Amino acid sequence: MDREFIAERQKGLQNYLNVITTNHILSNCELVKKFLDPNNYSANYTEIALQQVSMFFRSEPKWEVVEPLKDIGWRIRKKYFLMKIKNQPKERLVLSWADLGPDKYLSDKDFQCLIKLLPSCLHPYIYRVTFATANESSALLIRMFNEKGTLKDLIYKAKPKDPFLKKYCNPKKIQGLELQQIKTYGRQILEVLKFLHDKGFPYGHLHASNVMLDGDTCRLLDLENSLLGLPSFYRPYFTQFRKINTLESVDVHCFGHLLYEMTYGRPPDSVPVHSFPPAPSMAVVAVLESTLSCEACKNGMPTTSRLLQMPLFSDVLLTTSEKPQFKIPTKLKEALRIAKESVEKRLIEEQKQIHQHRRLTRAQSHHGSEEERKKRKILARKKSKRSAIENSEEHSTKYSNSNNSAGSGASSPLTPSSPTPPSTAVEHAPF
Repeated sequence: MDREFIAERQKGLQNYLNVITTNHILSNCELVKKFLDPNNYSANYTEIALQQVSMFFRSEPKWEVVEPLKDIGWRIRKKYFLMKIKNQPKERLVLSWADLGPDKYLSDKDFQCLIKLLPSCLHPYIYRVTFATANESSALLIRMFNEKGTLKDLIYKAKPKDPFLKKYCNPKKIQGLELQQIKTYGRQILEVLKFLHDKGFPYGHLHASNVMLDGDTCRLLDLENSLLGLPSFYRPYFTQFRKINTLESVDVHCFGHLLYEMTYGRPPDSVPVHSFPPAPSMAVVAVLESTLSCEACKNGMPTTSRLLQMPLFSDVLLTTSEKPQFKIPTKLKEALRIAKESVEKRLIEEQKQIHQHRRLTRAQSHHGSEEERKKRKILARKKSKRSAIENSEEHSTKYSNSNNSAGSGASSPLTPSSPTPPSTAVEHAPF
């Protein structure tokens, strides 16, 4: 219980927590959140998910759970199960269940209608939803299981069924993709983002784990996330920059993160990126600079159309013949537009709070610096000296007045007198 030892240990533990909380993957880990905030993370989400899934199977008896896929995703409140259809036992599917997030602004009716609309969405670069349903508190979707996994699995050479932390937190080998892969995958992802933007469908959830690989084709996952109001994987990054304030600009910024990971085999150490390591082509660096550099984060993001015109993607030939189809009724389009505005409004408000907090922290840090303390000490000394001199002058004037009154026996006009040396008074002045 030695005082110095405890102080040293406390400092060490604080440094340890700082390292964990600044690691993007670790800070989202359920164990970390439960340790730092036990009151808000006390529920057993696997149990809740199982209850909801069991209720669903009562009305849909053709599906059967093979096994739970534990911790394959990064979200605490999203759970996955390996499935099969009873009359097709060899075919494997994945069921995902998630509850509502803080950005769910759709009415329950519109939310359920839009979730049930997702299986009708056909696009060469969107991963097909086999079945989707929702109630007032959560959504449940089923997709085909892909043995090859996601784009992130390709980059990190990981097995899709392994836990998220094991797959991506400490890779054995860091290696980016080939230039042609970067160009083709990048172009495909930008095409589908542009398609969703043109449709007025908010996405905001682009990252390498949300891109399924089907041969040489990238297909986007988890369109339901924005309907559920779930927070984006990269939210801690783009909330720092007030110019990234629309879901379209969020998608473009997230695309920058994804392109960096495809190029270098790992995420950037911090954002904004001040200088980029050597890349397979300067055309790659040009796109990265337009989405992740200090200038880009300060001035705003380009559009998906602008990125598609850049040399890295403009010469990529896409061979797909599949015609995109996604019919959203006018009434639901309007509901999506209003919900999108509310999401952006909350984002702007959060960015404003972070900006104000950062300014306050900077001011406090400046106020508490050694140089500032010295300045304040000097000012305090000067102030106390002035105060001592003024007190001394006042005392001297009073003394002179009383002498004059006593000598003449009558009141006489005040006469200026020499102040007494302030040295004695200064010795007792507070510093």
